Amino acid sequence: MKYDFDKVIDRACTDSCKFDDREAVFGKADVIPLWIADMDFEAAQPVREAVEKKAAEGIWGYTTGLQDYFRALCAWKKRRNGWDIDPEKCSYSPGVVMSLCALIKLFTPEGGRVLVQSPTYSHFYYAIEGLGREVVESFFVERNGQWEPDWADFEAKLRECDMFFLCSPQNPLGRVWTAEELRRMVELCHRYGVKLVSDEIHSDLIFRGRHTPTATVSDLAAETVITCVSGTKTFNLAGLYVSAVVFPDAKTKRSFDAFWHSLAVETPNAFGLAAMTAAFDKGDEWLDQLLEYIDGNFTYVKSFLDENIPQIKTFIPDATYLMWLDCRGLGLEDNDALSRFFIERAGLGLSEGRQFCPSLTGYMRLNVACPRATLEKAMAQLKRAVDELLSGK
Repeated sequence: MKYDFDKVIDRACTDSCKFDDREAVFGKADVIPLWIADMDFEAAQPVREAVEKKAAEGIWGYTTGLQDYFRALCAWKKRRNGWDIDPEKCSYSPGVVMSLCALIKLFTPEGGRVLVQSPTYSHFYYAIEGLGREVVESFFVERNGQWEPDWADFEAKLRECDMFFLCSPQNPLGRVWTAEELRRMVELCHRYGVKLVSDEIHSDLIFRGRHTPTATVSDLAAETVITCVSGTKTFNLAGLYVSAVVFPDAKTKRSFDAFWHSLAVETPNAFGLAAMTAAFDKGDEWLDQLLEYIDGNFTYVKSFLDENIPQIKTFIPDATYLMWLDCRGLGLEDNDALSRFFIERAGLGLSEGRQFCPSLTGYMRLNVACPRATLEKAMAQLKRAVDELLSGK
């Protein structure tokens, strides 16, 4: 079927974090929300039908069916990423961030150190620090508009760490890592005895290049890498809380499963399981159309900023539906001033760059997974605000 991604849906008063938390997050409710990573699009028809069928049952007790979910997940990863996964090495988890927290707890010592590549997904910081571990940052470097690891720094930092969180594809920079880059990370982690955990939640949202699952790049990777996967970002189902962890061996999986058992995290949400299984089985058509639409949104925003607001620089990412905005050309003195400008003068709710690297100044992250009309309104408001700023009004 043909999906209508131009359809504008009023999500206010639906208990949507993205919309109904605007006043709490931005201090005012009348901002266009372009922040938290969910999409303003209706779910694929097979997913909606699966949820409606489950709702019609009328009884939603403790739920089984994980084997069918793992079957669908493994078939999806084979179809989309060329990854042959053994279902016996998969474990259920309500979410990727919860998986990361469990892995920190299980496989790093009290007061241990976890390496991240900055800027990176903000919840990496929250999870590590919240569990009493120390965040160690290796900063990306920008070369000719491309963000790359600082390999010398990365290796030096690994020497003092217990675990490395890899974001693949990268959020917020939208990088798709090459197989060569991934092999190098795997080999360095192994050399220094660092456990590599690969967060691949955005692995289906690829526009340029090809996602390579980290665990597939070598025999060493297959034997050592722990991979967190989910279709919740892919299919806009974050509120249904279904994800999985793919382990390299049975022993590591048993430790994880025993930890979840101790917390009584064993049975999935009935609606989440039905929705995600249907998405993996029948969601290709919706996703292919979605990718084409979002790619058009990338092109629109990049062209608009280049032509109308050259003080804000951006690039079209390889992956995710998030754009990284370099706003240093606006001349605002600090992150607080930049945030106030977007909220109060432009009427836009974006994610601050410092959420992804506390020491970073002058950047914002823009979520373009919305109808084109929403972006057109947002860009018009931003242009008007920048024109007034530059004219001294």
